[in-house]
Amino acid sequence: MNTMVTTPTYGLFINGEWRQKTNTFDVLNKYTQEVIAKASYAEEQDVHDAVKAAKEALKISLSPYERYTILKKSAEALIERLEEVAQVLAEEVGKPISESRGEVERAAQTLEISAEEAKRIHGEGIPVEAAPGSENRQAFTKRVPVGVVAAITPFNVPLNLVCHKVGPALAAGNSVVLKPAEVTSVSALILTEIFEKAGLPAGKLNLITGKGSQTGTWLLENQDVNMYTFTGSPGVGKLIREKAGLRKVALELGNNSATIVHKDANIEQAATLTAQKSFNNAGQVCISVQRVYVHEDIYETFIEKMKTATNALVVGDPKDPATNVGPMIAEKEAMRVEEWVNEAVFQGAKVETGGKRDGVFYAPTILSNVNDDMKVCREEVFGPVVAVDTYRDEDEVISRVNDSDYGLQAGLFTNNLAFAMKAANLIEVGGLIINDTSGYRVDQMPYGGVKQSGTGKEGPKYAIEEMTEERIIVFNL
Repeated sequence: MNTMVTTPTYGLFINGEWRQKTNTFDVLNKYTQEVIAKASYAEEQDVHDAVKAAKEALKISLSPYERYTILKKSAEALIERLEEVAQVLAEEVGKPISESRGEVERAAQTLEISAEEAKRIHGEGIPVEAAPGSENRQAFTKRVPVGVVAAITPFNVPLNLVCHKVGPALAAGNSVVLKPAEVTSVSALILTEIFEKAGLPAGKLNLITGKGSQTGTWLLENQDVNMYTFTGSPGVGKLIREKAGLRKVALELGNNSATIVHKDANIEQAATLTAQKSFNNAGQVCISVQRVYVHEDIYETFIEKMKTATNALVVGDPKDPATNVGPMIAEKEAMRVEEWVNEAVFQGAKVETGGKRDGVFYAPTILSNVNDDMKVCREEVFGPVVAVDTYRDEDEVISRVNDSDYGLQAGLFTNNLAFAMKAANLIEVGGLIINDTSGYRVDQMPYGGVKQSGTGKEGPKYAIEEMTEERIIVFNL
């Protein structure tokens, strides 16, 4: 007897109610290309209704402890559903199941940290009485919610990056309109269900799905949105900043992350970690290692060890526990990466390993004999490709790392404290990771870049500062 498997269909979540739409789109399993769910296309009125509901919900007063309780309950519920949500991530992203489980755990931690930070929001005393003529005055500051926050999130980490926006926004007392990536909507929809069951009042979190170009435009045109927080491409980030006007904007726009391996480094450790962080999530991570600069004295040893570590990675079904690297988000992206690598090879680069595409898969690829003007070095590949080159002295390599439009994070393997401190002072990034790659991140740290990598910081404590306004209160006694 055949059993029919029903494909779940999700609506929009507006003002505490699920709104079903007849116009839907398919969310695919990125490995099998089968439909795993249907989500709804929001119309312009839906977007305006969501913003209106969010604005009205600002009138609902939640104490810091009530916000803490709801966020903590949501974090606990997410852990209870860990395996279910991890399977969804493995399907809708193509992320290996071990990484998917890790993302669910980190997302729950992000919500837990946000819950804790909800109880720590504070101002400070301002000594206005020290000013001549103000001897009888006293003042303090307090942080107040910015208002309606529009959160627009990407496909590559579709659960934890939602939590990094929604968690701090709710902790700070804001209301949220969430727009997840179209191709990976399911995990955000499940998270919304979790918040609903945790007792979040209607309108505090609204979710709209659909095409970013449409829904994003409608969100930008709505003047009742007080802040935009966006993770994605620099082009879209610039458009948001232009259209937002004087409203607050926080942007995380990617990188072409560099890691330096100095001659005194632990070569085995550096090679293994660099291989791991170049190819996790098929290289589709903002801080994936893309450029590696190895001191010429250890280059030959390093490249062989990195090749060995890379060739040991298993490419295949994301649901197989043995898999290290899954498919890319779409075949067109794998084809784009293939074109970039072929262009680099035509320009003189050597493929040390990989360099082959199989449908939606692109093999983990190491390129050598590269130059800094190749597209694979100059732009963000956002795929499983890393370019390795040599350097001779410290000043040269720092200059080459800085010769980039981006500046999110960088890595440096060295046991030379003087070099580490010089790099800390001179490398133009939001974060420098010593004796690890650019790919290190935990959820309580400040995370954000400079230059074309964006503005503002994530990490619940730091995001709350972005998502609140400082107000000064002055008493004339």
